[in-house]
Amino acid sequence: MRAFIYTGGTVRTEVITEHPKADDLCIAADSGYHTAKALGERIDLLLGDFDSIGNIPRDEGLEIQQVPAEKDYTDTQLAVEIAIERGADDIIIIGGLTGRLDHTLSTLAILEELHARGVYGCITDGQSRARYLKSSSTLIARSPYKYLSIIAVDEVVKGVDIEGCKYPLKKATLHRRRQFAVSNEITGNVAFIAVKKGGVFIIESKDT
Repeated sequence: MRAFIYTGGTVRTEVITEHPKADDLCIAADSGYHTAKALGERIDLLLGDFDSIGNIPRDEGLEIQQVPAEKDYTDTQLAVEIAIERGADDIIIIGGLTGRLDHTLSTLAILEELHARGVYGCITDGQSRARYLKSSSTLIARSPYKYLSIIAVDEVVKGVDIEGCKYPLKKATLHRRRQFAVSNEITGNVAFIAVKKGGVFIIESKDT
């Protein structure tokens, strides 16, 4: 099952191409409710400590779960847990990449946690789109996102191949403290990315 989680922060709604189908689970994390409404999406569940949403909506059929403001996990992390509990094995997070840096890093770390639990994850705010890849390979289709960057998450990432891009790599080694596979560009219809050992964030971005 696929779940969509809408968070707060700046989202370029006119650029978002990820939209739920009728049988997808849609969760809003606090002010992510407004993000979903700006996109014209329905919400099945609203949860959070409600410190940023303003007036709590009372939409017909909307499930509401309020949690204490003093808690260990962010509203987005709690939304992810609920999505998995309800059977999601594919989670798309809309938002969470702008604003406070601590929240952004926390949200990105969710991708690594999802991978460890066998759940596909993707985060996008219309300005950037992020995925996590570990000791595997994937294809990234050319899209309106101009730049493609591979950011090492582990201290050392070995056997990195990048094909179909302006700056290809072959059996490269990336280091977390010395990132150099940044601001690449897909030249064909699709890019091939492979990692033999280690984990990376695959980030697509726009300038404007």
